[in-house]
Amino acid sequence: MQTTNHAAETLLQLSSLATGPDGTRYEARACGAPMPEGGWQGWIEFVPIAGGNPVRTSRETTQPNRTDTEYWATGLTPVYLDGALARALKEPSRVGIDSPPPQPAIFGAPAPPASSVGARNSIIDPFSVYAHGEVHLRKQLDAMAAWHLVNIARDYELTAADVNTLNRMSSYELIELIVSGVRSRSRR
Repeated sequence: MQTTNHAAETLLQLSSLATGPDGTRYEARACGAPMPEGGWQGWIEFVPIAGGNPVRTSRETTQPNRTDTEYWATGLTPVYLDGALARALKEPSRVGIDSPPPQPAIFGAPAPPASSVGARNSIIDPFSVYAHGEVHLRKQLDAMAAWHLVNIARDYELTAADVNTLNRMSSYELIELIVSGVRSRSRR
């Protein structure tokens, strides 16, 4: 069922296409809307290139304002989009149309969370990536914004440091912290 909310808008039409597990290619759009309690929320909508029903993620970010939500959208990487598409397809909220969606945003809000138990904000599982080699993990992490690295470190409990301490660390320090933690736990 489509939620109509004229405040929701497409913040950025992403140039990278995402591919579903069945090979379907999707156009990705970073969308956002103000929240009733203040601030902005962002989510991603995926529209099949060959036609079909679009899907959306649940809330991907909460930001203090529209400008910061737009900035979040500019940091979305192809790796992030593939993960977001997998989440959206796992628990889809579909629009009952077969034609391209109207602009600006298809949905008025992100999909509800699939489950709050064990929910993670990370865009990758560092242990799965590490299984392909430390160099591969370092390359993936190096392509991410610092706030993604903070989410990974916290979600996978790779440090006891609080979020404020992590937010003050450089990307290099965060990558070393993550790689060291994954390497240590993988050897056990």
